[in-house]
Amino acid sequence: MGKEQERIKIRTNDFNFYYGDNRALHNISVEIPENRVVAFIGPSGCGKSTFLRSMNRMNDVIDGTSVKGAIVINGIDIYDKTVDVVELRKLVGMVFQKHIPFPKSIYDNVAYGLYLSGRKNKTEVEGIVEQSLKRSALWEEVKDRLNESAMSLSGGQQQRLCIARAVAVDPEVLLMDEPCSALDPISTAKIEELIGELKDTYTIIIVTHNMQQAARVSDFTGFFYMGNLVEFDKTRTIFTTPSKKETEDYITGRFG
Repeated sequence: MGKEQERIKIRTNDFNFYYGDNRALHNISVEIPENRVVAFIGPSGCGKSTFLRSMNRMNDVIDGTSVKGAIVINGIDIYDKTVDVVELRKLVGMVFQKHIPFPKSIYDNVAYGLYLSGRKNKTEVEGIVEQSLKRSALWEEVKDRLNESAMSLSGGQQQRLCIARAVAVDPEVLLMDEPCSALDPISTAKIEELIGELKDTYTIIIVTHNMQQAARVSDFTGFFYMGNLVEFDKTRTIFTTPSKKETEDYITGRFG
């Protein structure tokens, strides 16, 4: 299916992000298709994580930041003053680089967001917890130990638990910031396989330093450099016939 036929989930128009007077993102304009995996690659400090966190306004918690331009999700500019940030973060879930479960039971980690949103029906919550753990490919490993501490899980299991926690509140978009950087190869392979399964339900945007990972899991790839989105295209095109020299130089290891 060509990009022009894809349903667009997220559209950014000349989006700029500032830390104080320092402009970290320069006129980012991109269309992210629905139910696809999009990877953003680029050297450290190039703006890719800042851009990712802009999509659910995680950067709002940093003093002195400001934006210009628009990020539009489901036809709504998420930086409009009328947007409820809490509701936005239910719509756009996030999985971080460091898998940090809450110091609670496995069950309560997944149910936490449901409790926060006022879900009180025990049977309903139990069903969503089970479904979320199944979606994150963790259910079979933990179904007999749901009351144990989440800290008893391995690193890879903890990251999948964080994915379960993110999907429990039924988002439409999943942001993943270096989700495998602290994991061993076997856990990484499980997360990558999971990403491929989850895109049937979610639009997934992943930031990764690992170009091989981007090539394996994503449908589209964007290359960031010095706060600019240099190139965005189908992943196969980016990795075989990029149109920009900077992209080719980065992918072939000439810099970065």
